[in-house]
Amino acid sequence: MSIWMLFSFLFFMLIFTGVGLASARVKKDTTDDYLVAGRGIHPAMAALSAVSTWNSGYMFIGIVGFTWAMGYSVYWSMIASTCGQILAWIFIFRWVRKQAEEKNVRSLSTLIGNGAGSPEAKLAAIITVLFLSIYAAAQLTAGGKALFVLMDWPIWVGILLGGILVVAYCFAGGIRASIWTDSVQSIVMLIGGTVLCWTALSTLGGFSGLNNSLNEIDPALTSIWPASIRAGFLLWVGSFFLGGVAVAGQPHVVSRILTLADEEDRKKAQIWFFVWQIPFVFIMLLVGLSARALFNSSGIDPELGMPTIANELLGPAAVGMILASIFAATMSTADSQVLACTAAVCDDIKPEWGKSRATAKKVTLGVAAFATLTSILALFIPGGDNVFDLVVIAVYTLGSVFVPLLIIRMAGYTPSSSHSIIMMISAVIAVIVWRMTGWNYDVFDTVPGMGAAFLAHFVMRAMDSNLPSFDFSRKKITTFGLVILLPFAALETTFQLNQPEAGGQVGPAPDSMWNLTVEFAHVYEEQVVQIGDGDTQTFSFDIPSDAMFAFFGLNYSESNEGGILQQCDDVSSVADDSGVPSQFANRELVTLSGQNCGENYLGGFSTWGGFTRVDTHVNQTSALTNLTIVKEEGEILFDVRVDVNRGTPLNGDSGEDITIVMGYWTVESWTLTEVE
Repeated sequence: MSIWMLFSFLFFMLIFTGVGLASARVKKDTTDDYLVAGRGIHPAMAALSAVSTWNSGYMFIGIVGFTWAMGYSVYWSMIASTCGQILAWIFIFRWVRKQAEEKNVRSLSTLIGNGAGSPEAKLAAIITVLFLSIYAAAQLTAGGKALFVLMDWPIWVGILLGGILVVAYCFAGGIRASIWTDSVQSIVMLIGGTVLCWTALSTLGGFSGLNNSLNEIDPALTSIWPASIRAGFLLWVGSFFLGGVAVAGQPHVVSRILTLADEEDRKKAQIWFFVWQIPFVFIMLLVGLSARALFNSSGIDPELGMPTIANELLGPAAVGMILASIFAATMSTADSQVLACTAAVCDDIKPEWGKSRATAKKVTLGVAAFATLTSILALFIPGGDNVFDLVVIAVYTLGSVFVPLLIIRMAGYTPSSSHSIIMMISAVIAVIVWRMTGWNYDVFDTVPGMGAAFLAHFVMRAMDSNLPSFDFSRKKITTFGLVILLPFAALETTFQLNQPEAGGQVGPAPDSMWNLTVEFAHVYEEQVVQIGDGDTQTFSFDIPSDAMFAFFGLNYSESNEGGILQQCDDVSSVADDSGVPSQFANRELVTLSGQNCGENYLGGFSTWGGFTRVDTHVNQTSALTNLTIVKEEGEILFDVRVDVNRGTPLNGDSGEDITIVMGYWTVESWTLTEVE
């Protein structure tokens, strides 16, 4: 790890932390100030904070991997999602801010209920705490992984650091500290992404070089139409649109709207949001495309495309800034989610707690501790640190639960408690069942989730005999749906006429069988040192950055004892692997002691736990990721001590000649072919 990388990372993190702590100078000792900043945040700061907390680490990690797979067609997701977000900002957020001001509401769960602490508000608050706390744990894990990949820090260290920063931000100034910090983070995120994008495109030879490289990999990558979409283009792009609308169902984003003073501020924040977010998303998609063009054959995990580009193309100081951007993005989301959970608990689950800022802080500490502990414990569960699916479930479940209820209330219908509860339960069940079928890879969960909620609404309305014959809310929502679906239907027809052949951009089925062949190069080194009686010598071996497996052995014989009845000397060896890169996750080093003349195995380490020649594509891809993982050079030390033993008191023994051997493997080439 470069000292300049560490310095750069710490420099930017100190800026973020300092900004958050500085907010304490203007805070007021009230719960209202703690949760909604007294509804006095500047529109620009609220907007930049919303950009940061809405995109989080997903824009640096998840969307880069998705772009790697989809090619140019990924820009449909940007267009559709942006349209959905514009709709949410213009209509839903306008209604949300107005209602929150009139009713003095501080949480989204209160807003969709018939009063704070109502049964439906309590259920909504429980759903908020459940999914947002898990989401916050996922963000802490993502931040820990970012530090692990680029700085070799253990993941749990990054998680603890993130948890401490989250609590520090919240305690310093509540949501004001979070928003102030987010605003600075958004600026760094955009600068870091721009630098990375410019460098990657320059390396490829500009846009023409990028296009040519992608076309050579797979012509389908340069098509604007996606391949292998089982459900058709309409539902595919429509799910991105609803995913954009789902921003109105994210409590940690809505909390930014609740901090605005009036409608004029909301309009200004709306402009700031899209002026900042659209270029940022466009740039990050270009980074994803560049990562595919630059590292297609390297076998890296596509989601690590951005840190890989940073490591390969930028200097240590710039890498530190990129790392700070990723880490800051995950923290900005985590602290926002913790505060949103605090608002839900204090306003709906335990309304009496909402009267005291001190009590609200205790709730914040409890939620943050729970999220941090969950994140750390997940590291010890097989597959527990794979949080991407949990994040997606959280986002789409919250959107499916809250958005339909917000829309029907906007349309003039006030549902009963049982009506709201049935809609929420229908949405949650639909999301879970949809994911169990596996269709969520073709149509994101917002379609079945929101669809189930609206279906439950219309069924209950139809069963209500007291309804007038003219149902305004149903007509308004139906008209809204038709306006959205008609242009998509035209696009569906165009797509069916122009859909490209399925290519490498979508990838094979995860459970398809593939043959992995790897060619290794074997290198051996040895050191021989004479060690005197009672002395200790240190053997040092450099670990090359391209090594993926290393092993060690110690050999000696009773060669220096003169006289009769020679006796093997005592030799001890202790390894110091603190300088070994953390990517060598599989380690088994042996501590040697006693009389062990001959050859002795001192253990070794590797980046992977072995692979089967024929296995599923997902397992082979994982094996390749570990075999070719990017890392820095390292060093391992062995402290060896000799204590002589003599066959007779008259024998002379000056010590022993100790030989330590290191062998390591590097990957020369690999091929991955599908089993016919």
